[in-house]
Amino acid sequence: MASLPLSPVLPLAGGRTIPQLGLGVYKVEDAGAADTVRVALEAGYRHVDTAALYRNEAGVGEGIRRSGVPRDELFVTTKVWNDRHGYDEALRAFDESLGRLGLDRVDLYLIHWPAPRQDRYVETWRALEAIAADGRATSIGVSNFEPHHLDRLLTRSGITPAVNQVELHPWLPQAELRAYNAAHGILTEAWSPLARGRVLGSPVLAGLAAKHGRTAAQIVLRWHLQLGNVVIPKSVTPERIRENLDVFGFVLDAGDLDSIASLASGERTGLHPDDHG
Repeated sequence: MASLPLSPVLPLAGGRTIPQLGLGVYKVEDAGAADTVRVALEAGYRHVDTAALYRNEAGVGEGIRRSGVPRDELFVTTKVWNDRHGYDEALRAFDESLGRLGLDRVDLYLIHWPAPRQDRYVETWRALEAIAADGRATSIGVSNFEPHHLDRLLTRSGITPAVNQVELHPWLPQAELRAYNAAHGILTEAWSPLARGRVLGSPVLAGLAAKHGRTAAQIVLRWHLQLGNVVIPKSVTPERIRENLDVFGFVLDAGDLDSIASLASGERTGLHPDDHG
């Protein structure tokens, strides 16, 4: 078992760090999550991203325990779902997530979506601030927030989100949002980093994979790392889990990056944040 994280780490607000490459477990069934997480941690991952919505927090927690990796070497993220917005409800949702994980704290707690039609994300954020003040979430952040959501949050609260986790891949590079995040000291984290695998059929990526002796997925994950994104690819296949971590032994040059930039189309695999919740 790896004793140290293989991924580089990036700084978070407050002097903390986050492993730049982690394991996503969206659509991993709870019954299989323990083995998936254990395999990943044994391979060298030290960052696992789950959510209440995924209904696999219990399996994730069991996988952490089975791995034998000390808790202080791990970075665990979970999220509050749209149906638990509001101060008191978010506090209860967090307690329930901790209980399912079997942990006394998480390293990052996120508002999963702004759910603008509810218009309660500022209230929910205040609950996250209270959780952070208690030390039960080491860092707090948001997911799927656009600049106008963040503008409102920043003017109505005392803590800037450490992370904004958004859909981001070569079709949707989110340059303007990444620039906004960077200007405000918010780290950008990519979900659906491979566009749910759909982008991998690109001839451009096939050519770069051949050039570097890598897979198309490894090319895209390397692109994320060089952009400065945190990235959380999902897989349940042990070979693919290990392959996704093996992206630190090569570098994309400027021409490679230009080629990937040509794939930008604005196409999403999920809903726009203003249309969700």
